Amino acid sequence: MLEKIGQIDQQIFLYLNNNFHSDFFDPIMFLLTKTGPWIPLYIFLSYLILKTYKKDAWWVFMAVGLTILFADQTASGLMKPFFERLRPCHEPLLEGMVHNYGYCGGGKFGFASSHASNSFGVATIMTLTLAFRYPWLKWLFAWAVFFSYTRIYLGVHYPGDILVGAMVGILSAVLGYFIMKSIKERFFTKNPIH
Repeated sequence: MLEKIGQIDQQIFLYLNNNFHSDFFDPIMFLLTKTGPWIPLYIFLSYLILKTYKKDAWWVFMAVGLTILFADQTASGLMKPFFERLRPCHEPLLEGMVHNYGYCGGGKFGFASSHASNSFGVATIMTLTLAFRYPWLKWLFAWAVFFSYTRIYLGVHYPGDILVGAMVGILSAVLGYFIMKSIKERFFTKNPIH
């Protein structure tokens, strides 16, 4: 069963990786898979947190920090060394079949994707803490999908790596949010978190 799922995942990867790239977009996607270009977005989200929560913003930043810690450590610290699934660009059976641009990721194993876990974690925690005031923030899930897709485009992750990474990120955000909410409500009951 797992072998069949792995084969389907590989086939979907090869289809997406081989059919939707161009020399023009290669350097653009390589740039957009990095953290640097998204710093203005993170600054803007930080501004919204400060504007919405003012002196209580610390608790939201704590939830964001917990989300990223849980998401990143689960994907990179636990899952990658446990499952040891080679990235497509490191897979000998796919040699010559993978369109890989730039580099082959941060290590030889790719399950699950830290890019996906972190970006979906951020999208989820922002939705949980800010969407009551800014419903349009749900578009962050589109950003998380795009940010994660760059990893397939560049040949460093399978779709399954992305899907599981996204689930890890979402669960990490929910956990970070409820930890933050319980601390806030236990010690600062005047302004409960929405």
